[in-house]
Amino acid sequence: MVKGLLAEKTKKRIAYIDWLRGFACLAMFQTHCYDSWLGGTAREGSFLRYSQLGGTLPAPLFLFLAGFSVALVTGKMRQQGQSSNLIARHTILRGLEIFLLALLFRVQEYFLGLFHRPWTDLLRVDILNVIGISIILMGLICRAAAVRGSVNAMRLRVNSIVASVVCAGVVVALTPPLWSTWQPHWRAWWLESYINGVHNLGTPQSWLFPLFPWSAFAFVGLAAGFLLQLDWARREEASAIGLVGAAGVFLIAAGLWFDSLPIKIYAMQDFWRTGPDFFLVRVGVVMLCLLASFVWCRWGAGQPSFSPLIEMGKCSLLVYWVHIELVYGGLSILPKRQMGVLGATGGLIIIFVAMTTLAVARNRFSKRKGGEQTVVAAVGGLDLLQNGRG
Repeated sequence: MVKGLLAEKTKKRIAYIDWLRGFACLAMFQTHCYDSWLGGTAREGSFLRYSQLGGTLPAPLFLFLAGFSVALVTGKMRQQGQSSNLIARHTILRGLEIFLLALLFRVQEYFLGLFHRPWTDLLRVDILNVIGISIILMGLICRAAAVRGSVNAMRLRVNSIVASVVCAGVVVALTPPLWSTWQPHWRAWWLESYINGVHNLGTPQSWLFPLFPWSAFAFVGLAAGFLLQLDWARREEASAIGLVGAAGVFLIAAGLWFDSLPIKIYAMQDFWRTGPDFFLVRVGVVMLCLLASFVWCRWGAGQPSFSPLIEMGKCSLLVYWVHIELVYGGLSILPKRQMGVLGATGGLIIIFVAMTTLAVARNRFSKRKGGEQTVVAAVGGLDLLQNGRG
């Protein structure tokens, strides 16, 4: 009976994580589709601005969930008695795998664009790049949390939470100066771009995903994942996630309050891009999304016999990879910058149906090939935890 209850709890945990990752995919679709296809007067109204505002959510969600899932995997491997070095190696290699896939993705985009893109796009720091490096860093954080070789599970979790929060705080605190007064100005712009997203343009670009501040979302997710593995959180999962949601409300209020203060800490600070106050707001929103996903999957209609969002959430890397080419690439299903709202919305529906179909096909194939899996993915499509693999 105990085994059955644990299996049921694991299933729910996977469902709300996958559903939230699928929701991030949907938010990403609408942002990319309208940005790529809307043209003329359709780009001048408020509709596109609201669409782009919704586009501020997917990247923090993907990074937060990557950290959350790494925490679950690390906790599982620790529970199985795996050594700290082996756990760190496992996580670092997965992060390296995603980073290499990010580089491969840029090469694919360059060649499919028939060399019309500038070669510097090959070195662009995109969301997959920062997810891969963040997972590598999280592997090192978890190893550092176990540096004294403690076998006490509670102590390891607390150490991991503290280390994750400290790293997130350091990243957020250093972001404004690294984007302005402390900008490194290295000759190797492609390397500096991982710090502040300068690319080859000399100044930080808001459309890139450097480690500062983006990796901080992954570190917060790592802390949240370990927090929900504490003994009291396992016993009272709904209450624990309710507290996470309450903390999200507090962070939103704190971020807005800090922004309203007349005293500014930094000489140069951009609320929307580098401000610690906006980071708090976005983390708070992500935490509320986590709560909403859990409630929807446990008591709502988020987990029916078939859920498109859960299907896409299980392989979000594949979905991301393919939809980019169908929206922004040479295989775009609609002419770029030439559509009205109605036409672009029709294209969005086509992309949603196509990506759901792709996800279902991939997931069913994986089941037939490898059997029924219990998976917690650091990034959809790259399974970190499977039956029989710790």
